[in-house]
Order: sequence, then C-alpha cells, then structure tokens
Amino acid sequence: MPLDFARIKALCFDVDGTLSDTDDLYTQRISRFFPRILFPNPDHTARRFIMWIEAPGNALLGLADTLGLDDQMVAVINWLSRRRRHTPKKFLLISGVDTMLAQLYGRFPMAVISARDEHGTMAFLDQYDLVKYFDVIVTGLSAEHTKPYPDPVLLAAQKMNVAPQNCLMIGDTTVDIRAGRSAGAQTVGVLCGFGEEAELKKMGADMILNDTTKLLDLLN
Repeated sequence: MPLDFARIKALCFDVDGTLSDTDDLYTQRISRFFPRILFPNPDHTARRFIMWIEAPGNALLGLADTLGLDDQMVAVINWLSRRRRHTPKKFLLISGVDTMLAQLYGRFPMAVISARDEHGTMAFLDQYDLVKYFDVIVTGLSAEHTKPYPDPVLLAAQKMNVAPQNCLMIGDTTVDIRAGRSAGAQTVGVLCGFGEEAELKKMGADMILNDTTKLLDLLN
C-alpha cells in the first residue's frame, strides 16, 4: 500500500543501517575473509553473513518470548551488558543523515528505536551530536520485548503522545518492518543497510527508499 501522508504525525528511526552506516563498517572488516576464488562478490557475501548472524539473535528473542522466558533473557542481557568492557568505538554516519534530521526537527516528534543497548545507542548519537533531534530514545531493553515485536514502537508512540497508527517506522531490515506493522504504524524500508528490496517488500513495507536521506524529499 502507498503511504498515507496525512496519517504521519511522528517518525521512528532504527539505528544500525538506517542512521549508522554499520553494514559498510562490518562489510569492510569481514569481506577480506571471503576469497574471491570462492566468492566472486565478497562484499555481498559478507553483508549476507552479517545478516545471518543478526537473524538467529532475533529468533532466539522470539523463542524466549514464545516460551515465556523473556524475563530471563533480559536478565542475561543485562548481566552481560554490565560486565562487558565498553571500549571506545568509532561509528560511521550515513552521509546526509545529520542534515536530514536537522531539517525534520520541529516538524515531527522523532524517536530512535534501536535493538542496541543504551550504551551503544547513546555512543553513536553522542558521537554525531544527534541526541538533540530526538524526543524519545528506545533501546533494546527499554520495552518488555524488543523488535520485531511492536512493544518498542508502542512505547515510543506513547512517550511522544502520538497514536501508533500515526507513526512512521523507518528501518533497513524486516525486523523493523515487522515491528512497525505489528504496532499499526506505516513503514518505510531503506536500502542503505542490511536488508534487500525484495524481502522488505515481501514483509509489507509501505515504501522503499534507496537511503534514509530520501525521506526528506518524501515528506517535503
């Protein structure tokens, strides 16, 4: 279905692959381990490998919810997060995202909805001075369940005082699209991250953009 622009009252952004150029960063590091003699397109193989690593994590969280073990899973994640050493990390910003956010600021309430923990999410936002643009920041442990469940989107909508159906969820993976649709929000898939057009369309994204910054043209 095409976007109903009259419904859009608030924007919800994923981080990795949507605001942060994580896929290129990881691809650069991993593609060198795929020899061209076996993998003609090592960058593509590396990207799919990274996505494969992501998917079992989402599946495990889903299984934990299905079995009623979500509290235990959150406890384990919390325990690991507290004990993990957070080393300084340099993030990459998708080109033009900061300009886009500056121009959208004040026109819509905006939220970050990330599967990262609070430390990783804030480290990225602080590095590029993006916190000031967002009314709400929802991380992996903010809601009872994380994406692909609707809870993070519903929480962000509540905090922005906007009905979920008036939110637009922008993300690069099927997990983002599933979370948005399950919450009743409209969804935009972007191709600058981990996801690919066919799978985003199959999951029901209302619109596909080549990269996140094209959202500005869409909403002008």
